[in-house]
Amino acid sequence: MKVAIVGAGWAGVAAAVAATAAGHSVTVFEAARTAGGRARALPANLPDGTPVLLDNGQHILIGAYTETLRLMQQLGVSEPDAVLRLPLRLQFPNGDGLALPRWPSPFDALAGLLTTRGWTGRDKWSLVTTASGWQRAGFHCAPETTVAELCRTLPPRVMDRLIDPLCVAALNTPSARASGQVFLRVLQDSLLGGRGSSNLLLPIIDLTGLLPQVALQWLVQRGGIVRLGTRAQALRWVADPGSGVPSAPPWQVNGETFDAVVWATAASAAAAELSRHAFGAPDPVANPILRWTATTRELAFESIATVYAYAGGVRLPHPMLTLRSELDRPEPAENAALQGPAQFVFDRGQLGGPVGLLALVVSASTGDRANVQTRVLAQAQTQLARFLGGKTLAAVQTVIEKQATFACTPGLHRPSQTIAPALFACGDYVDGPYPATLEGAVRSGLAAAKLLSKVG
Repeated sequence: MKVAIVGAGWAGVAAAVAATAAGHSVTVFEAARTAGGRARALPANLPDGTPVLLDNGQHILIGAYTETLRLMQQLGVSEPDAVLRLPLRLQFPNGDGLALPRWPSPFDALAGLLTTRGWTGRDKWSLVTTASGWQRAGFHCAPETTVAELCRTLPPRVMDRLIDPLCVAALNTPSARASGQVFLRVLQDSLLGGRGSSNLLLPIIDLTGLLPQVALQWLVQRGGIVRLGTRAQALRWVADPGSGVPSAPPWQVNGETFDAVVWATAASAAAAELSRHAFGAPDPVANPILRWTATTRELAFESIATVYAYAGGVRLPHPMLTLRSELDRPEPAENAALQGPAQFVFDRGQLGGPVGLLALVVSASTGDRANVQTRVLAQAQTQLARFLGGKTLAAVQTVIEKQATFACTPGLHRPSQTIAPALFACGDYVDGPYPATLEGAVRSGLAAAKLLSKVG
């Protein structure tokens, strides 16, 4: 079939590769001139004017991202050249926190827990018994359960130093509002998913080069068409207007006819564009489009802020550290006066970037750019003082993705991948078991390509 893919983010390029591998003729439309969507490269300059390539948000992968890793391998991406693989480490600047050894699962998690610094024996035993209960229940809970309710028996120290950072990193939603069921699925796949499944995979090249750019090159080499800087402005149903059932190529994109269309833009953009295109289509086509867009518009979103800061020559003890942060919890956290919005800091100098460049990440971010940047820089200056050696961090760039992810709340109803006849959606927000992650996006793209077999 002749297939249009609208959007060249991680979901779109995954769909394009899978559809091409299945023998379809693929054309990709991307409004931006750079592929990658919300996980793409971003040019910037250090305070001294030196050019540097950042990302429009600091992303990580984990070993449980099986489909993403499989796709990278299919495209010829060498893992050691693309990511730094490390055992899971959620440690604070003072060394407290969880650090897993390079052992097989689940022994790595158990050993890491037993050697966690800054926890009492009661803290550790409480987590062991609680996690054992989750395992006995098959990692299932009532749909309306939040992560905070799921972990209500855990001591505040375990919540502050493990559950809250892990929850906001995985779901980008604070534990008081986050889905317990999705959290359990993430834990199951990462901590019990086999050797290396809990590993951190930190990109050492820019996000566009990590997968989207390679995918589009692979596509072109196999006869695919890639149109960067080209917005899909006109989607039109052109088949039998009476039945809504295609007897010939049913869709036109920008005047070009296609057998099927996979819409792979962000959720809000997809809802806005598709509702506009529904008008003029026959009812059997227009009505399901309008139902799908109505469901998509019900999604709430969370913001992510990434503050890039620089102090020449600075090196952290690890490529990634956890920070004391102001997570949305009913109890006051320890050392509140020293806290700030960011939950994590990444040493980009250890990840292929210039030495001294840090990326500070605020998941579920609130507030305007200037306020967030000021508070994050003050937080970093205080919490990382021992590594800064008296140097002052200078802001490089602050990137805020206002709709970075959907709010992963209990019982959330997500839109399906089938929109209308021969019209499908993919993206990290569509129906599926995972939160809004790179793996969720890739899996949705692969699933959309499989749905093409139902056309005709």
